[in-house]
Amino acid sequence: MENADRSDLDRLLASARGFMEARILLTAAELDVWTSLREPTGLDELAVRLHADPRGLEILLDALTATGWLLKTDGRYANTPAGARWLTGGSSESVLPYLQHMAHLWERWAGLTAKVVPLPSDRREESRQLAFIEAMHVLASRRADRTIGLLRPDESRSLLDVGGGSGTYSVAFLRANPDATATVFDLPAVATMAARRFEQEGLAGRGRAVGGDFGTDPLPEGHDLVLLSAIIHMNGTEENVRLFHKCRRALQPNGRLVVRDHLMSEDRTEPAAGALFAVNMLVATERGRTYTLAEVASMLRDAGFGEPEVLDRPGTMDDLVEARPL
Repeated sequence: MENADRSDLDRLLASARGFMEARILLTAAELDVWTSLREPTGLDELAVRLHADPRGLEILLDALTATGWLLKTDGRYANTPAGARWLTGGSSESVLPYLQHMAHLWERWAGLTAKVVPLPSDRREESRQLAFIEAMHVLASRRADRTIGLLRPDESRSLLDVGGGSGTYSVAFLRANPDATATVFDLPAVATMAARRFEQEGLAGRGRAVGGDFGTDPLPEGHDLVLLSAIIHMNGTEENVRLFHKCRRALQPNGRLVVRDHLMSEDRTEPAAGALFAVNMLVATERGRTYTLAEVASMLRDAGFGEPEVLDRPGTMDDLVEARPL
C-alpha cells in the first residue's frame, strides 16, 4: 500500500508542475521559434532574428532541447523532425496556431483562483511567502536525512545553514550529530519560522535562527560547515562569487562549504529538470539560472576556495559539491 501511496504522490507532484513544460512550449510558439530554425542557427543570430534577450532565449532553447523539442549541437540549435513537421509555420501539418491559441487561454486560466475566491493583494503576497517556505520544507523533509548523511555530519560541530528556510536541513544535521550546533540564517520572518521549528523538535538549545539578508548582510562567523542549499541558482555569477566570499569568511580555517543545487551538463541541456528549473529562475529572478560544474568550480576559485569535490550527482537539485578555503 505504501508503494501505491508513493506512486500517487509522485503523480500528484508531476501534475502540479506540468505547467512548466507546457509554458515553454507556448512561449516558443508565441515567438515562432521553430519557423526561425529552418536551418541550424547559433544563439546570437537567433536572438537578433527574434529581437530576444540572449540570456532568456538561451535558457528557453536549452529547456526545449532538454524536453525533446529542439536539437543542440556545438552551440547551434535545430528543429527535431517532429518540430519541423508540426510546429513550423507554413507546414501543411502544423499545429502552431493551436499552441498560440493555448497561449492566449493561459492568460485567462491564470486568473482562475481569483474568479473562485478573490483575495486582497497583501493577503495574496503573505500567502505566497508562506506557501514557498512550507513547500521547501515538504520537499526537503523527503531528502534531508540522506543529504545530511552524505555531508559526514560527525566531522563537523557547527553548521551555518545559509538561506536555510524553516530549518529542515539543520534539524536533520542536529539529529545526526548530538554534539553539534546549527544556525539558520534567513530573512527575519523566515528565521522566526526556523526558531519555531527548532523549538517544536526539542532542539532549541542547539539550534538558533538569525535574521538577515545574505545578499547584503555579513554571515555569522565561526562555523566549520556552511551549507548553501538551493541558493546559487537564484543569483548571477558575480552575486555567487560575493556570496562564496562571505561563506569563506564565515568558516573556521579548517572548515568546508557544501553547495546543493543542480549541476548541468556542459551544453546545459541535461538533466531536463535542471533545464526547466533554469526557466523558473528566468521568470522569478533578475540573473538566476542553473550552472555547470565547471562554472561552480570557477566561481568557487574566484572566491578563494580550492578545487571542489563532487559528493553526489543524482542529476537533481540534490547534486552536492564540497570545497575548502585555500
